[in-house]
Amino acid sequence: MKAFLLDRYGKNERLRLADVPEPELREDEVLIQVHATAVNLLDSKLRSGEFKLILPYRVPFVLGHDVAGVVVRTGTRVRQFKVGDEVYARPDDFRIGTFAELVAVREASAAIKPRNITMEEAASIPLVGLTAWQALVEKAQLKKGQKVFIQAGSGGVGTFAIQLARHLGATVATTTGTGNVALVKSLGADVVIDYRKEEFEDQLRGYDVVLNSQDGKTLAKSLGVLKPGGSLISISGPPDPRFAEDIQAPWLVRLVTRILSSGTRRQARRLNVIYSFLFMKANGNQLRQIAALIESGAIRPVIDKVFPFESTNDALAYVESGRAKGKVVIKVR
Repeated sequence: MKAFLLDRYGKNERLRLADVPEPELREDEVLIQVHATAVNLLDSKLRSGEFKLILPYRVPFVLGHDVAGVVVRTGTRVRQFKVGDEVYARPDDFRIGTFAELVAVREASAAIKPRNITMEEAASIPLVGLTAWQALVEKAQLKKGQKVFIQAGSGGVGTFAIQLARHLGATVATTTGTGNVALVKSLGADVVIDYRKEEFEDQLRGYDVVLNSQDGKTLAKSLGVLKPGGSLISISGPPDPRFAEDIQAPWLVRLVTRILSSGTRRQARRLNVIYSFLFMKANGNQLRQIAALIESGAIRPVIDKVFPFESTNDALAYVESGRAKGKVVIKVR
């Protein structure tokens, strides 16, 4: 099969299109013929080596964390899926590799794709959908009537999280550039701050939850918009000791995460708010619940561009440019 390989870590490394063996199918996995995949900043960060400490992939390997496609083979223990099923998934860490014609995904990490959207739209959902779900539903337990600040509302996670928070009955504030104000309002944002014209920390007060996806400076300012007892969940770091425990990291990684997050955790304690780091996990059950929301019309995919498979490097560069509204998708088949 054809796949895009990362041969060595580096910020400017290009992926190499190559013929590689089909993935080895384990007994609890399904082999998916990839119809579409999507690009995430996580792919860029893995390529540059930013996450080598917590995700030590051995090169060469295939990037890609989103897939929509058709089941072409099933492992001996698979019961939920059969050959011919249209599915979507975020493969587990160390089993990624959707920038390819085939990928093996654990049965527990896949779900039947929403029936009312295309393969390209379905491929745009898994990573950002699971990130938003695990942040707002699982960690924050966001409730009707609460207030949530979702940063970068026109990005991949932002466009999904705004719709999910609105569905949950929360009041939603977000930041975006001038050209994307109408987009985020159409998704359900109640308070929109144009970051080119005003500072969010001057406008927002007494929020229950912040979903942080930006840099450390923005994180520090975001802690101040929370009410006492409020919760900031960061998907961009720094990793905290709880995360290191959850992934059963070696002692050195645990020490590093403790040091990296010490200043943020100290500031959170001083403000009487809660800080936590989220690195989303594959979860087929949550994808089934997300599919139901998409089929009901509560959430719609937001796609900026669709690139052909041979232009995977161009798709990655476009995501890194920071100009994308919603998701960038690669049509494989």
